[in-house]
Amino acid sequence: MKLGIVGLPNVGKSTLFNAITQAGAESANYPFCTIEPNVGVVNVPDERLDVLEKMYSSRKKVYTSIEFYDIAGLVKGASKGEGLGNKFLSHIREVAAIVHVVRCFEDENIVHVEASVDPIRDIEIINLELIFSDLEIIDRRIEKTIKLARSGDKKAKEELSIMEKLKSHLEAGKPVRTLDFTEDEAAFIKDLFLLTSKPVLYAANISENDLVDGNLENDMVKKVKEYAKNENSEVITVCAKLEEDLSTLDDEEKLEMLNEYGLSEPGLNKLIHSSYKLLGLMSFLTAGVQEVRAWTIVNGTKAPQAAGKIHTDIERGFIRAEIISYDKLVDCGSEAAAKEKGFYRLEGKDYVMQDGDVVNFRFNV
Repeated sequence: MKLGIVGLPNVGKSTLFNAITQAGAESANYPFCTIEPNVGVVNVPDERLDVLEKMYSSRKKVYTSIEFYDIAGLVKGASKGEGLGNKFLSHIREVAAIVHVVRCFEDENIVHVEASVDPIRDIEIINLELIFSDLEIIDRRIEKTIKLARSGDKKAKEELSIMEKLKSHLEAGKPVRTLDFTEDEAAFIKDLFLLTSKPVLYAANISENDLVDGNLENDMVKKVKEYAKNENSEVITVCAKLEEDLSTLDDEEKLEMLNEYGLSEPGLNKLIHSSYKLLGLMSFLTAGVQEVRAWTIVNGTKAPQAAGKIHTDIERGFIRAEIISYDKLVDCGSEAAAKEKGFYRLEGKDYVMQDGDVVNFRFNV
């Protein structure tokens, strides 16, 4: 799972990236500090694995992970090659979803590329550049398809109709993700790799002062939330500077600092859980003496396909899945007790996996 962290220069992208990956990406007070995308892989926090590790006395604990790409700052005119626009846009095409960092605080010591702080203007600068880039792709595709459609090609006519619908929507300044499609249209649009079709999570970056004052939802954050609501996007509030400070501490010190700020968890956890929700993902679990492990799947995945995440042979030779929900297993206190009470169940090929299923796949190849 790849997520691209984007935003105008100097809004806190690289600071947030440093915090979530501890990768030490360069972060400086001038535009285009990030040229090639820095890539960091971070474990998805899952307390269920800690519990299962103790229950099974497992030798190894394996979390599932997310890749974050810190993509170069964008400026007005990027779709025409301004700044590092073309590179920026090509990097976005490679990710599954976009984490759009928006500056929601004033600080005269941190340069803003537009000379003032206005989160909605900043969001729209980037969104418009992505829209312009998508329009170029659609125009080129229409040009190729129109001749086939005129010759009577039925498929070309259907594709042309979809693209004209897309073009009209984009020209109205609206991202593709806000348009409703049929299942067939969605399959065609997916193959166009349009930037504005990607789901977006807005990360409203607030100052430490707002955090201390308990002002997690300042006026700028409220504006971002209202904007996001109109396009069915998610918003989380983070303080990138605090997250960077937390990333240098051990668990005990981290907990102490979070308590000082009145926070229950780091922003990273919120970011990951919101990213999961955004992409329609969940985790199932496997547990034993050798290891406990979390596996990421898409909501709606059936048991054989989930088995294929572990190994293709297990999917190919799938017989059935022995399953218990994590909560039920913990309530019982052990696998033996859960089996004795009859809480384990056997599921077949049509079983749709649920978040927190603890599974043992039976197969034969």
